[in-house]
Amino acid sequence: MTRLVLLGPPGAGKGTQAVRICEARGLQHLSTGELLRAAVEAGTELGVEARVFMDAGNLVPDQLVSDLVAERLRALGDDSGFLLDGFPRNVGQAASLAEQPRGALDCVLYLRLEREEILQRLLARGRSDDTEAVINNRLDVYARETSPLVEHYEEQGLLKTIDGLGTMDEVASRIKDALRDCGAEASA
Repeated sequence: MTRLVLLGPPGAGKGTQAVRICEARGLQHLSTGELLRAAVEAGTELGVEARVFMDAGNLVPDQLVSDLVAERLRALGDDSGFLLDGFPRNVGQAASLAEQPRGALDCVLYLRLEREEILQRLLARGRSDDTEAVINNRLDVYARETSPLVEHYEEQGLLKTIDGLGTMDEVASRIKDALRDCGAEASA
């Protein structure tokens, strides 16, 4: 069973590539962004609380996200591989993940993309929470709180950096090569 994390700034194409990886390898796609947006739409207690942070372009507090992910990991069968998309988002969450019974990772994929390209992609997406001010705040928060994960996982020998610029197929090909290089098995 393959256990992956997909890192990268907002707009780097993580969601698109995560779906492709999961379909090709039979992995469960655990997207904290999708889980949080669903909770907001459903008006759950977590969703109401999370919405305040999300609307301002800030990260949802660690404990809320960690609890959500831990619950989802427990719900997976022991032989199910997974790809975490949007978690962990800081070194503290990475430590929390490592303590989970299913938290040992095979590989961490990092989609790298320049800020200007990210800004253009997100503005073109047209979502209501994608104003230039909110995007810039999200990128600043990412740089401050999430990018240290790159160094953390690099020190552990788990990180594979992938150039996120190019077509979906070009990026997918680079990811396939990275997965082969890190020894992640070809299928679940």
